[in-house]
Amino acid sequence: MKRLVVLGAGESGVGTALLGKAKGYEVFVSDKGKIKEKYKAVLIHNEIDWEEEQHTEAKVLNADVVMKSPGIPDKVAIIQALLNKEISVISEIEFGSQLTKATIVAITGSNGKTTTAMLTHHLLKQELEVGLAGNIGDSFAKQVLEHDFDNYVLEISSFQLDGCFSFKPKIAVITNIVPDHLDRYDYKFENYIASKFRITKNQTKEDYLIYDADDEVILEYIKNNTIQATLVPFSLTKTIENGAYLDNDNIIITIDNNQIIMPTENIALKGKHNVKNAMAASTVSHLLNIRKQTIRESLENFQGVEHRLENVLKINKVQYINDSKATNVNATYFALDSVSSPTVWIVGGVDKGNSYNELFSFVNEKVKAIICLGVDNEKLLASFGEMVDVVVETQSMSEAVKIAYKLTEAGDTVLLSPACASFDLFENYEDRGRQFKEAVRNL
Repeated sequence: MKRLVVLGAGESGVGTALLGKAKGYEVFVSDKGKIKEKYKAVLIHNEIDWEEEQHTEAKVLNADVVMKSPGIPDKVAIIQALLNKEISVISEIEFGSQLTKATIVAITGSNGKTTTAMLTHHLLKQELEVGLAGNIGDSFAKQVLEHDFDNYVLEISSFQLDGCFSFKPKIAVITNIVPDHLDRYDYKFENYIASKFRITKNQTKEDYLIYDADDEVILEYIKNNTIQATLVPFSLTKTIENGAYLDNDNIIITIDNNQIIMPTENIALKGKHNVKNAMAASTVSHLLNIRKQTIRESLENFQGVEHRLENVLKINKVQYINDSKATNVNATYFALDSVSSPTVWIVGGVDKGNSYNELFSFVNEKVKAIICLGVDNEKLLASFGEMVDVVVETQSMSEAVKIAYKLTEAGDTVLLSPACASFDLFENYEDRGRQFKEAVRNL
């Protein structure tokens, strides 16, 4: 019997443990922190061996295969020990994909991947049996076990791709690539880019790569590396023969002479970046033979994603917007671009090696006050201290929102778009966004 060790007992870890047990592995789950009660109950109920607040080397290093949580860096001692013993360390995506025959649509990118994945799932589910997993929703491995769908839309991070070796999606989507998570990639942008392109590694010409043809980083990589997949670009600025482009506010998608035309004014999601997300999702749907009418209707009634440019409330004619999902500078760029009124900007958290230069023109033009919400705000103060008259530091969301309330007048916007990770003061970006919404409602 092969031994499967799962490091990290969160959603993906527990899902992998369940699937592994069902497939005849001897399973052991180990978590360096405390395991949430709901996951502990599942492990006990299914008689899966587990430990918390430690990794016992004797019980980990005798594995045949190890599935690690994407949150665990390769640098940690236990992973290094496994790699030295040449024990296979994989991600949940790799493990689950080996045990399903489903058609997989895999979506990655620095920004827009959650919206694109949710929108793609929304379009496909009108006509196909399709699961949504990866970085969002229920564990992929658990879905493969409990209800193996004919199709999956997977939102995949670079960390998950790092643990993929034989993974081969039918359709891969790369929304864009900007510097992010460089602290995990030796501060080398090229390492992060290569990580994203692992999504194409095993594809053949029978498979597809949908990508943003306005993104210089992506174009450069494709030019200098061999990609076997059939390339399907999308663009806001160029005419594309086989793919999607914008023409007089119409999205035009052509695949093998089969064309669909959609007016952008009817799309529920607003903003240029969302036109790109719509292009990517529609192109996937077109490749999977979803009817044109279904694609149009689905784009019109899609509700959007929580914590991504989410309008919370208008109080005294001031709009409060929750963009907590903006964990890097490029995401915040789109947020500031989409706001037209004078803005009080709540920013900060764990800096991932950010450069804020691309935000300077927006900050000069639109931002009247900055509220720094992080343990260490030194870089923000250095970047924007001279640019904006009012810069305030705070350590709690309720205080940040109260200060914002005092600094605004009718017609202004309060924008939470942190450009940073959330782990210094919050559990995750969802926790940060929920605290923001609660603080706004308490005004």
